[in-house]
Parts: sequence; C-alpha cells; structure tokens
Amino acid sequence: MPVAIVTHTGPHESRREPTGVQPVTMIARDLGSARSLLPHSHECAQLTLALEGVIRVTAMGSSWIVPPQRAIWTAPHVEHSLTVLETARLRPVYVAPSHDPFPGEPCKVLEVSPLLRELVMALEQEDPEAPSHRSQLICNLILDELPHLATRPIRVPLPRDKRLKGLCDSLLADPGACYTLDEWAQRAGASERTLARLFEKELGMTFGQWRQQVRLAHAAPMIASGMPLAQVADALGYASQSAFTAMFRKTFGCPPTAFFSTRG
Repeated sequence: MPVAIVTHTGPHESRREPTGVQPVTMIARDLGSARSLLPHSHECAQLTLALEGVIRVTAMGSSWIVPPQRAIWTAPHVEHSLTVLETARLRPVYVAPSHDPFPGEPCKVLEVSPLLRELVMALEQEDPEAPSHRSQLICNLILDELPHLATRPIRVPLPRDKRLKGLCDSLLADPGACYTLDEWAQRAGASERTLARLFEKELGMTFGQWRQQVRLAHAAPMIASGMPLAQVADALGYASQSAFTAMFRKTFGCPPTAFFSTRG
C-alpha cells in the first residue's frame, strides 16, 4: 500500500505556541491509515497521543507502536517521525520548555490515564487564540498529571547498518514472519554469524530478543482493540495462545489481559 507523506510544516503553522501564560497547547488532527509525518522537531516538548487508532512513533533510534492507552513524550529539539497504522484521532500536546515535567529525559513512554484523556479533550474545546481562565486551569492540571503517569515501554531499537535495517524493516512490516536468522541472512546477503554479531553490537540484544520486542509492540494495539488472544498469537507467529501468554507474562510479570486493563 502506498504511504501518503505529510510534511510537518503546514499543519503546525496554525498552532499557537505554548507560552508562560498558556504553557500547554494542542492541535486536533484526524489522519487516515498509512499517513506519515516526516522527521521533524519542535522548540517545545511534545506529548504524542491518539484518542483512537494506532500510530508508530520513531525517535532517537527506536520505534514505538502506540495504542490509545499509551503516549510518547519527546523533549524540545528531539527529532521524531510518525506513521499512522490505523486511522487515528491524533491529539498532540505541546508544552513550553520552562514547564517541562521530565527535565533531562529526551524520550519517554507514558500510560494515558483516564484523567489525562479527559483533560486533553477538554483543552480541545478551548479557543487557542483567546486563552480563558478555564483553559489555564486545564493546562495546570495536565502539567500536574503528567509526572504521575506510569511508564510501560515496549521499545523496539532500530539499527543503522543497511543489512540489518532491511531485515528489521521487513519484520516490523510482518512481525509474524517465522524465518530463522539463517534464512534472513540469505535474503540479506550476509552470513548468519555476521547478522548475529550486528544485533548484539547495534541493538544490544539477540535476534530472538529483538523479534520478541517487535511482536510485543504489535500485540499492544491488537489486544487493546479487543482482538481474541488466540488470533493475536496466530497473527504474530506463535504456536498457541498459551505460548504467547507465557512469553508476555515472563516479560511483564502479568498476563496480557491484566496489562491492558483500564487501570492495570
């Protein structure tokens, strides 16, 4: 499927920058599947979240698949890009650098609480050109809520080596592919030993560990949307639902149903 690329300049020209008086602003954008925002950065910090749909955010050599229960925080000047995996109600929130609740942290995964979700929807109803006392109260509540959010990252580090990048891009597109590392090596025109060494050197993990992270990341939006675990396991290349659940429990200490419950 062709991917529609959207530059970051146009949509942000109408966005009111956060200030000391109005330290938090946002824009509402509904984007269809396969839309992409090219790599860009902001003078302010950004919380990228979608009230509905699934997005993939790439920043600082890593990629995260983000369902509505999660959000990605990026500090000022951190370059990031975005791809819409399922039609999304995108609601990025921008925070003035002077009010950064995570100083020194360039990128962070956050769990979207029911309160934060309601506050973002409330801020959407405010006039950005005429900040009111109510909008300032909403901004203050958002800033107060952010540091209290739990973080449950499902991070997928990305390589720089071209041979490894082709393999990783293929698995990101089809996480259920069950090729062995030797079979991937033949496709990449490299030896299995070379690829194994590159995984350890560039990504700090084995091929099997990296593929597991990819599958976990793709499982998140599937489970969050209510897909039966048996279907999730089959789509991601697991022999059975019990095998998938066992892997998930080993990684996070709880079964998928508990991990993705409203309050965990």
